[in-house]
Amino acid sequence: MSEYFDDKEIRSKEERKNEYHLRLSEMVRLGYKNSRRVKESFDELNLAPSDVRTVSDLEKLPIISREKLIEWELKEPPYGGLSDTEVKADRIFTSPGPVYEPHLTENDQLWARGYYAAGFRESDIVLNTFSYHMVAAGLTFHEGLRAVGATVVPSGTSTTENQVQLMDHLGVTGYAGTPSFLKAIINKAEEGGYDVKRDLKLKRASFVAEPLEKSLRDIFESEYQIDTYQMYGATEVGDIAYECKEKTGWHICEDVIVEIVDPATGMSVTPGNLGEVVVTRLNEIFFLFRFGTGDLSRVIESDCPCGRTSYRLDGIADRVGDAVKVRGMFIAPSQLKKIKECFKDIPYQLVITRESHKDYVTAIIESKVDNQDLVERFKDTFKDVCEIRVDKCEIAGPGSIPEKDKLIVDKRDWK
Repeated sequence: MSEYFDDKEIRSKEERKNEYHLRLSEMVRLGYKNSRRVKESFDELNLAPSDVRTVSDLEKLPIISREKLIEWELKEPPYGGLSDTEVKADRIFTSPGPVYEPHLTENDQLWARGYYAAGFRESDIVLNTFSYHMVAAGLTFHEGLRAVGATVVPSGTSTTENQVQLMDHLGVTGYAGTPSFLKAIINKAEEGGYDVKRDLKLKRASFVAEPLEKSLRDIFESEYQIDTYQMYGATEVGDIAYECKEKTGWHICEDVIVEIVDPATGMSVTPGNLGEVVVTRLNEIFFLFRFGTGDLSRVIESDCPCGRTSYRLDGIADRVGDAVKVRGMFIAPSQLKKIKECFKDIPYQLVITRESHKDYVTAIIESKVDNQDLVERFKDTFKDVCEIRVDKCEIAGPGSIPEKDKLIVDKRDWK
């Protein structure tokens, strides 16, 4: 059985670079032809499509933040001028903001290489615990697992009790989801009298959407003999990188161009230095060049013992700017401002903490009285705008939240 999903993973760096240049040139040509936004951007910069043909040429273009993408799509739905609105997409997903993303699934290997590197094969029955509703996660991870031959159980965001039952009754061998949710499932199984290592067949897990703490990885691998892997991506561009069996960095996927740049200048940093992860997904319908993930990382250029020849990312070190990822979803400043507009003259602040390997959201709301109607309205509005729930609301007296303080305070420690 091959250790690699396909020969692309072990081709020479020169072959990969040449293909990047060819596909990038074609994407620029199509983008200039079919995307009003791309054409206007090139014209404003006095650039012709022929001026952007190589990876280094991308530095001639601005970095597009998620905030900018949301702004464009709000002004010009659904795609902010980045795609022909008449384009025939297989699916259209949406994520908070909103951001609309057209997807083509024909010959798409989205997430497949990451799952293959994690050891998922035809013999596996995999619990996919990501949401299948509106967002890209559930279906795109599902397709990646199917591409490697695995049988998928689309359990989505059902309760931990249901997840345990499915693992038991169906003989589940693999897990796709967040590490904190897997730990919650294991805890529920043990509460129900299961000896997880003896009674369940779970052997491997692939995580995405939140960091895998070393302490938690040690628990999974040492106490439960679950082989764990990490993948990294963004809703707007899909899969970006994944771990192999060596677990010494994340291999950059074959269909994305990744730049590590100085967030202040947009120019590439010296190899090995920390910078923002900027991604261009090579495709023919959604012409988003140089998407700034807001994540900080560095590139590892040395060869990996696994034999894959792609460069690797050295994990994610931190975030750029004020957007915060909570339970796999970004909470952006624009969303918080929208909530603030709904509650004029009522200061509030979110505090993000980490409890039992789970993100915990507390909202502190200033009010003269303990107004439970206000609390419920705030919870409902927050859920509608950010698509995640507030765990706890605290009423604080007037003046308790200084105006200079941020709308969101992240107190999580990933060490």
